[in-house]
Amino acid sequence: MKKNVIVSLADANYFQLLNELIDSIVRFEESKNIAICILDAGLTEEQKNLLSKKVDEIKTADWDIDVPGYKVKGKEWLKSQVSRAFLPKYFPKYKNYLWIDCDAWVQDWPSVELYFKACENGKLGITQTMGPGYKIMSKAKWIFGKIALIKSQNFKHAIKSNISLDKARKLAFAPHINIGVFSLEKNSKSWEIWQNNLKETLNGGDIFGSEQLAMNISVYHDNIETEFLPLNCNWIISNLLPKFDEGNKTFVEPYLPNTKIGIMHLAAGIWKDNQDMRLNKDIKIDIKTLDNKILNKSLRFEN
Repeated sequence: MKKNVIVSLADANYFQLLNELIDSIVRFEESKNIAICILDAGLTEEQKNLLSKKVDEIKTADWDIDVPGYKVKGKEWLKSQVSRAFLPKYFPKYKNYLWIDCDAWVQDWPSVELYFKACENGKLGITQTMGPGYKIMSKAKWIFGKIALIKSQNFKHAIKSNISLDKARKLAFAPHINIGVFSLEKNSKSWEIWQNNLKETLNGGDIFGSEQLAMNISVYHDNIETEFLPLNCNWIISNLLPKFDEGNKTFVEPYLPNTKIGIMHLAAGIWKDNQDMRLNKDIKIDIKTLDNKILNKSLRFEN
């Protein structure tokens, strides 16, 4: 019986991305020992039938925490902001869970192994959006003298969600955590802590981003045990474009030693002419090679 599982979620609009994520996983021989499970947030019957030939289980995502209808506004895909904090409820027979957003894909298998190693003994396996060349998520706008106005994504979201000032301050300059890729084992205490924080963020703020804010609170305020993994385990392309290694036909980090990227993540979209590469695979952008040539490429998974 498989003890490790990779889970993702999509609606009909993101089906192609989800399908590409799955294809990027199953091409590795090592994936035969890993279950793949899908949360359905609005897939068509035809799409589910196609997926059922590739994955172990498909379950319908629920609103695991009560959310007012006016906040949902018919956007069922927002269930991903809630249901991923309850993965053991949906797929209870596994020991270790690795969540990967459907707008990400696996380029190098060792990153998958690192996530499953990281979540041993109840720890959270995750990356911080901080590293050489990455966009700075927290800034200070100096007004005069020693007085400055804090500009922080975590702080802004916390205040908007009516989180206590004490918690918000702890998040202000903490490296932002992206939960598009994370791992936890079934019996980790971190699930309950995250769920309780999620109830608070959902109650006070918007649905979108609520679970990420809740996880940041869990790590930086509640001090859940965390194993921080290198950036190549969840490379946020919108933060920093990779380079392309033509010799090995692979995306790599743009700075030396040009480490091979394990998981490519198109979070926030890759935009050109007001079109998002996540919804249009024909979109290509210019990226540099290791020899500093310019290639016009898609950053989505290609078989």
